[in-house]
Amino acid sequence: MLKHIAILAAAVLCAVAAAKGVILFNASYGQDRSAAQAADAAPTSSTAAAAVVEHHASTAEVTKAADGHFWAEAEVNGHSVRFLVDTGATDVALTGDDARRLGIDLSTLTFDRSVSTAAGMSKAAKVDLDYVSVAGARVDHVSALVLTNGLQTSLLGMTYLGRLSKFEASQNALILRP
Repeated sequence: MLKHIAILAAAVLCAVAAAKGVILFNASYGQDRSAAQAADAAPTSSTAAAAVVEHHASTAEVTKAADGHFWAEAEVNGHSVRFLVDTGATDVALTGDDARRLGIDLSTLTFDRSVSTAAGMSKAAKVDLDYVSVAGARVDHVSALVLTNGLQTSLLGMTYLGRLSKFEASQNALILRP
């Protein structure tokens, strides 16, 4: 449990400071993309806006936002949730607001896990999500944590990413393969 808390704390700090780590860096993917595709995929709004998510046959692509992070709009249990993709987060972590929007009654949860966030210590409760899908890269029965405070945005962590057949990052995109 202490290891879990330490990993979640590191993930939150990484998300706040800068998400620099990725499982696999594949520079050749970015070189193979045409300039037109890169221009079409570039986000056009503010740095806080979600990056473009594309679906190509059996892969989903999340382009890097202007702020340098990978933001993904995911479908979770039939609802849209905006996530910061965080390969350093052990779990999918939901803010209380996102959990409520998903229909999770926070008053029925047991907040028995202590986690360290950039904002300090917080309590978390384990939940099981029916599914999480990013542009068709769907994973069923995803374990997640709901935090009472300390997160400004929900994190798409390894309980989703680690169950994909593959994910890789180039300088401008994160590729998800279900």
